[in-house]
Amino acid sequence: MNIINELEQALDYMEKNLLTPITHEDVAKYLYMSNYHFHRTFSLIAGISPTEYIRKRRLSLAGQEIVGSSLKIIDLSEKYCYETPESFSKAFTRFHGISPSKARKIGNNLQIYTPLRIKLSLEGGNGLEYRIEEREPFTLITKKKSFNNEVISEENNTEIPDFWKECGVNKVFNQIEKYAKHPDLYGVCAPISKESTTFDYGIGMLYAGNDIPSDLDIWHVKSTLWAVFKCIGTEPDCVAETWNKIFTEFLPTSKYTMLDDSDFELYSENLEADCFCEIWIPVKKNN
Repeated sequence: MNIINELEQALDYMEKNLLTPITHEDVAKYLYMSNYHFHRTFSLIAGISPTEYIRKRRLSLAGQEIVGSSLKIIDLSEKYCYETPESFSKAFTRFHGISPSKARKIGNNLQIYTPLRIKLSLEGGNGLEYRIEEREPFTLITKKKSFNNEVISEENNTEIPDFWKECGVNKVFNQIEKYAKHPDLYGVCAPISKESTTFDYGIGMLYAGNDIPSDLDIWHVKSTLWAVFKCIGTEPDCVAETWNKIFTEFLPTSKYTMLDDSDFELYSENLEADCFCEIWIPVKKNN
C-alpha cells in the first residue's frame, strides 16, 4: 500500500500549494522520489500527468473566483502562477471555452475540475500473472538516448517507438550484436537523478566485455530481485497495457515496492509464442 500512501501525500501537497509556483519536480522532491519515477507512477495510476493535474485544478479555481468579480486579469494570472496575463488568458480560454473577460458575467458555462481522491472500492478479481526472480547484476551494451519525463504520460507520444525504428533503419542492432554475448534485446530505462527532468532509455544486449565504439554505451544493471510480467499479445499496445496493470493492480496490493532504479523490457526468441515481451521491475519485499 506504500504507493497509495505516496499518491495521497502527493495529492495533498499539490492541493495545499496550488497558489505557489510548484511543479511536479517539487512534488517528487517532497516525496523523496526521482522526477521520473514520480511522474510515471502518478500518471499511470491517476490517468493524468501531475503537471496537467496542477494546471486543471488552478484553472478550475480561477474560474470559480472570476465570476461576478472585478479582479484584474494580471492579478489572477499572478495568483494562479502564470508568467503573463496573456498566457493565463489563453490557458483559461482553452480550459473553460470562454475568455476570462466574458467569464465575469453571470450566466456563462464554466468547467470545474474537482480534486482527485483515493477511493478503495470492490473491483478487480482479475488475474495478473507474475513471478519473482533473483538475478545477479549484469551489464548491457546499449544505444542510449535521453527523453523528457513527460513523454511517458503524453497520449500517442511515439518518441521511444520512433527510437526503436531509427535503430532498426540504421542497423544499430547489428552493430550492438558484435559486442554482445547473447542476441536477446533489452529496452532499459532509468532516471538520471532525483532532480533530473529527463530519463535515459537504452536499447541493448548483454555485454561480452570487448572494447566498444564511442557511439555505444555500457549500462550496469545493479538490482538483484525482480518482479517479472508477461506482455501477452502480438502488438506493442500490450506493453503499455501491462505497465498500467503493474501500477494500478500489482503495486498497490502486493507485498512488493518498486525500486527507483533501472527496469527493462526483455525481447527474446525463447519467450512463449503469445508473449510479446517481458517487463522486469526491480523490487524489494515489504516487511
